[in-house]
Amino acid sequence: MLMEQTLAALHALKLPGMAAALDEQRGLPDLATLAFEERLALLLEREQAVRHDRRLTRLLQLARLRYAACVEDVNFRTKRGLERHRFLQLAGGEWIRQHQTLLMVGPTGTGKSWLACALGQSACRQGHTVRYVRLPRLLSEALVHARADGSYGKVMQTLAKTDLLILDDWGLAPLGDRERRDLLELIEDRAGRRATLITSQLPIEHWHDMIGDATFGDAILDRLVHHAHRLTLTGGSLRRLPSTDATDAPTD
Repeated sequence: MLMEQTLAALHALKLPGMAAALDEQRGLPDLATLAFEERLALLLEREQAVRHDRRLTRLLQLARLRYAACVEDVNFRTKRGLERHRFLQLAGGEWIRQHQTLLMVGPTGTGKSWLACALGQSACRQGHTVRYVRLPRLLSEALVHARADGSYGKVMQTLAKTDLLILDDWGLAPLGDRERRDLLELIEDRAGRRATLITSQLPIEHWHDMIGDATFGDAILDRLVHHAHRLTLTGGSLRRLPSTDATDAPTD
């Protein structure tokens, strides 16, 4: 009876991991030989694991990553200018904790989006909040709808506070005046305060022309490009490689 009351109390206190571990211990007679401190440590370890898994699940749901990618599956064999040491260093996340920027540029099919999602998943595993968005859709649809329904301020605040914002497909089309203003506000809110990862098929030296206005171009790129980390991918499309040769082939 005491055990049932204890289990009920653990659930009431929102300690499901400890409750599950304690219930399992009842069926393991050998654990009775352990000291109280050792059994308590096992209960706490389970609770920590359950909470970590629950938080990771929630962070991944909020991130809305385009691909279920992870660093462990990155293909370093194919020649595309991706150095193992450099990428794994970025996966360590220090640049995220330092609120810096990563620019990932390369031709279509070289795996930019997949690699960005792998870094995003790694950031979630480290406890960071992450959000993946395609920049063209964000500027031409999401923020337009947010203005219409009155949620623009809330959406921008959410993006500003996210630890790592992944802006995919930068520079696919020239920007209009409204898009330039939204982009500047977004970048201004994050510069030096949160980390941003940008992927683009367009070489960085052409970004100023893509923005389409010298004043806005200077303001946006001054906050993004200087002191940013850069990954430049090269070569042909990984989509044409056999799946056994390129784990992250069907990506961009």
